[in-house]
Amino acid sequence: METPVYLFTGFLESGKTKFIQETLEDKRFCSGEGTLLLVCEEGIEEYAPEKFADSNVTIKVIDTVDELTEKNLLAYQKESKAKRVIIEYNGMWLLEKLYTALPKDWVLYQEMTFADANTILNYNANMRTLVFDKLTNCELVIFNRVPFETDVMPLHKLVRGVSRRADIAYEHPDGSVSPDEIEDPLPFNVNAEHIVIEDKDYALWYRDMAEQPQKYNGKTLTFTGILAVDKKMPANTAVIGRHIMTCCADDIQYCSVILTGISTGGHETGEWLSITAKYKFEYHKLYKGNGPVLSLISLTKADAPEQKVATFY
Repeated sequence: METPVYLFTGFLESGKTKFIQETLEDKRFCSGEGTLLLVCEEGIEEYAPEKFADSNVTIKVIDTVDELTEKNLLAYQKESKAKRVIIEYNGMWLLEKLYTALPKDWVLYQEMTFADANTILNYNANMRTLVFDKLTNCELVIFNRVPFETDVMPLHKLVRGVSRRADIAYEHPDGSVSPDEIEDPLPFNVNAEHIVIEDKDYALWYRDMAEQPQKYNGKTLTFTGILAVDKKMPANTAVIGRHIMTCCADDIQYCSVILTGISTGGHETGEWLSITAKYKFEYHKLYKGNGPVLSLISLTKADAPEQKVATFY
């Protein structure tokens, strides 16, 4: 039986506790099932269990990241007899630790990130890895303490530099909330039958393709990338992509797709090529499932671009 998990992330004093408190006071959210509230960060604001809509909420404080193990989490659930879990996560801990520890039948139903609009840009300037970590998989970002006259574009760009999927909302000092309505058109025409992806736009295209892989089905794509060949691959098959800096210089990854129909005998790994190919999201044994597959139409050798590592900026 699945155990739904509601994950709330953000840095100290970002509004997580207040939101969770109000949620647990809401009778529409509380219908009698046992709830385990895992608190990984204790701030100035404290929980008031006497105000919860249900009395069967068990609060467990986790003091260190090392306590996040599957064994411990299952023990906490057994002890509390909880049917669902709420996690207030420590902003200074990487989420990979939690994801790895989650029991197999604990399913993330929702992941939300909270940020103080007055401090988050400083956090991003000094602890970019931690900010990126919290924005990568979240479904909703709520910026708190946003004066009505604030230019929200820097906050919007902060989120969109990491994710195009996350919804964004701004909570104002009077408690009202405004949705983010800034449009983010991609720098290329996704409705065109033939899409030319410029060097500076590869990271944006790759992320969009990864988030909505079937969007590009049947499209013809042209872009420049680095080829990788291996004798263990099927005949006339290689991969092509670019190195992308997703967060910082320590987090550069080769982000590629499978390329079929290429004669690999005359090519070497590390070679820059400009290719035109037909895109299809389909099964391929190298993916061990469905994934983006390019069928080569034409190629030419290319020079490395001035900026060899693609970025989202």
